[in-house]
Amino acid sequence: MTLAFLFPGQGSQSVGMGSSLVDAFSSAREVFAEVDDALGQKLSVLMREGPEDQLTLTENAQPALMAVSVAAMRALKAEFGVDVTAAAYVAGHSLGEYSALAAAGAISLADTARLLKLRGQAMQRAVPVGQGAMASLIGPKTDLALAEAAAAAGAEVGVCVVANDNNAGNIVISGDKAAVDRAIEKAKELGARAIPLNVSAPFHCPLMQPAADEMAAALADAEISLPLVPVVANVTARPESEPDVIRRLLVEQVTGRVRWRESVTWMASEGEVGRFVEVGSGKVLAGMAKRIAPDAESLSLNTPEDLEAFAASLG
Repeated sequence: MTLAFLFPGQGSQSVGMGSSLVDAFSSAREVFAEVDDALGQKLSVLMREGPEDQLTLTENAQPALMAVSVAAMRALKAEFGVDVTAAAYVAGHSLGEYSALAAAGAISLADTARLLKLRGQAMQRAVPVGQGAMASLIGPKTDLALAEAAAAAGAEVGVCVVANDNNAGNIVISGDKAAVDRAIEKAKELGARAIPLNVSAPFHCPLMQPAADEMAAALADAEISLPLVPVVANVTARPESEPDVIRRLLVEQVTGRVRWRESVTWMASEGEVGRFVEVGSGKVLAGMAKRIAPDAESLSLNTPEDLEAFAASLG
């Protein structure tokens, strides 16, 4: 069965994530040690012990989530002989796209960690705390058309756009706080539930342009190789392999929409993927995949037992 590996984004972090992998596998410990060295900080200790408020900081959460995903992939190969080429595609949600690229050999682990640390810091610097906001529009009436209409109402008073098209019934908007507040009211009028998100900045909207500029400079110097398997990009919702295109799309991704629903839909239909395998912390993407492509199998690999069972299922 054709499969795709999926890599989670911010919000999937938790204190203790990856600990069972590190305790069981030297290959996972090596990943955590390499990330610590690349960043010059004991991120692995923060991941294991907390405190949670420090782990949740964007500049820590982004490389930490990547480290768990790559550790799981390295352990899968080292312990069970299954590498990334078992998949037809890889894809990651927002920062997870960097995890996908690292897993596919397009960017080195150390460079990925440093890029994500910078990405988190740049995103935090782009908009002063309290000036931006994000909100999740949810419920059976929530679709892209409703979210676009709500964002358009918000845009009458400031920047407001659809940031994450996750799946039908779960779409995130982002922008200036006053604009998002107005969009929330419009979304409620249209029949959606709207939940303000506890985030430190308004991600994936034009207010992130200063961060995109910083990432453009950093990515210009980064070595990007041809990935071992195509990466379905957030910005295009299509498989990409050309290093210069990947570089450009990673810059556009900072301000652009995460087209996750379209990405999974493309993989399930055009890519004929019948099995979506989320690798890393949490089970958010597997849940989304179930809703987007209900005929496909969706599972999450979080623990050594998960890795062993998955490898065994491949025969």
